[in-house]
Amino acid sequence: MFLAFALLAVLSLSPPMPGEDRATLEHGGVTRLDSTRKVLYLVFTGHEFADGGVAVAATLRKRGAAASFFLTGDFYRNPRFAPLIRRLKRDGHYLGAHSDRHLLYASWEKRDSTLVSREEFLRDLRGNYAAMRPFGIAKDDARYFLPAFEWYNDTISAWTRGEGLVLVNFTPGTSSNADYTIPSMGTRYVTGDSIAARILRYESSHAHGLNGFLLLMHIGTHPERSDKLWKRLDGLMEELERRGYAFRKIQER
Repeated sequence: MFLAFALLAVLSLSPPMPGEDRATLEHGGVTRLDSTRKVLYLVFTGHEFADGGVAVAATLRKRGAAASFFLTGDFYRNPRFAPLIRRLKRDGHYLGAHSDRHLLYASWEKRDSTLVSREEFLRDLRGNYAAMRPFGIAKDDARYFLPAFEWYNDTISAWTRGEGLVLVNFTPGTSSNADYTIPSMGTRYVTGDSIAARILRYESSHAHGLNGFLLLMHIGTHPERSDKLWKRLDGLMEELERRGYAFRKIQER
């Protein structure tokens, strides 16, 4: 449900976010924006792989669309990825933080069990922003933070707010974030065709479709996965545009 009053508390130390009056929260993090408008936010995370980066950037430019990229400190420090980062920045996309070393902050089995101390969390978070500075990205330019593994709890959200930042995460329901899975995972593996079909099926079967969705994919995946979801991005965007959606980066209304 919409939790406008809670979101105001989340944003009390931060600049307004588009659709803030109709956002959805989960464990103190923003997981969906305004579900009354046909605006979709493409979100890409990156840590050790970037094989889809050039293709994604080209598709977004072709479509005249802006997206949001949340990258770890390790990604920003990797010299092989520097040209891609500069291109994404030059093209006007949002570049944000995704943990410095891709730390798991909360237990998978017991979500309210925090696995890092506040000091460890802040050191990791600040390290991520330090790695962004050489690219001319200041903390004030990147107030929205997406935690590693797309996993967090209320404590992590509170610590994030204490840094004047807004924790965001993907909107559940489409399995788009499962594009990292590989065949050796067995039943956990989800094909690109299946993910694309689930996205479109969700859009057509829910009252508000993908309105306000933070649709998360990965900028690169393990070499074992040859079935890359980013190869379907252009066709997926074309179909969603046909259905009336506009694509925005997270800072845009």
